Amino acid sequence: MRLREALDTPYLESPLRETNMVGSFIKNYIERHQHPVNQVLHVIGVPLTFVVSVICLCWLQGWWALEAFVGGYVLQFVGHAIEGNDAGETILVKKALGLPYIDIVPRTKTVKE
Repeated sequence: MRLREALDTPYLESPLRETNMVGSFIKNYIERHQHPVNQVLHVIGVPLTFVVSVICLCWLQGWWALEAFVGGYVLQFVGHAIEGNDAGETILVKKALGLPYIDIVPRTKTVKE
């Protein structure tokens, strides 16, 4: 069973139930990252932010670490701008301030005839 099928199957039949924290995270992640450009920017940006910056710090390259961290986050924010929704960190801040936010952009399915 493919991941998308597992997430779309009814609750009792799904191997990734909503009560499963990992399954819930994966389902939310897939819903929030549907645009192919956003996906590519995240594939580059997430490791740049969290892996490359740590490696640079271990090598005592502080400026490179800062640039990797900021650059990775910029890529992710650009991806969410293209997707049309707010990044997770932005959502947390907006929720705390009581401001409106865009969590998931509904996608319309096109029917090919």
